[in-house]
Amino acid sequence: MEQTVSEQTGSITLRKTKAIAYWTVTAALVFVMLSGAIGELTQQFGTVETHTVLGYPLFLLNIIGTWKILGVIAIVMPRFLRLKEWAYAGMFFNMTGAFLSHAIVGDSKFHLIYTGSVLLIVVASWALRPQSRTLGKLTESFGSILKRA
Repeated sequence: MEQTVSEQTGSITLRKTKAIAYWTVTAALVFVMLSGAIGELTQQFGTVETHTVLGYPLFLLNIIGTWKILGVIAIVMPRFLRLKEWAYAGMFFNMTGAFLSHAIVGDSKFHLIYTGSVLLIVVASWALRPQSRTLGKLTESFGSILKRA
């Protein structure tokens, strides 16, 4: 079945809009992760204080900061699709761990809002990535999995 010119134009516009959204969200993710990594690697006061309040040893700052930089490189670089998936997973685990840690110690709402927002940026960047940056298609939609449960 042939598409009309209008349908083709709409499809192209949708792809361009999705690409712009992906790169905008991913640029925000890169900025947040790199600035956090710099704060961790240089052991800035606020970062040291936060890790101390959460009860984590300070040597973790170097590990997490290094991982964030490597994750950003993996996401921005072309190819290496499996590495991109691992980078997104690592950022997701890092931010869910940060969110839960702040919640458990009863930290301020600012930390919960910030880590929750970064978590949403990670998920949005992953969800909006173009086909050329995905490892493969999901065979089932989330809705169909829920219906079977």
